[in-house]
Amino acid sequence: MKNPTEIQAFGIHLRKIREDRNLSQQQLADMANIAKTSLQRMELGRQAGTIDVLISIAKALNISVSELVKF
Repeated sequence: MKNPTEIQAFGIHLRKIREDRNLSQQQLADMANIAKTSLQRMELGRQAGTIDVLISIAKALNISVSELVKF
């Protein structure tokens, strides 16, 4: 992993957005059509999301990708 600090910060940001919308990890994963384990790893900073996954998550949250990665 090339940017572990930033990936961990993104995970914290993603979790906050999800929790602010009162969504469980399973609900957001289902809405974004991704695996819950992928979302869990992203929130824990153990996995970076591909641009395709980030787009899916942003669409599910009804926000722009730039807002999703602005942390």
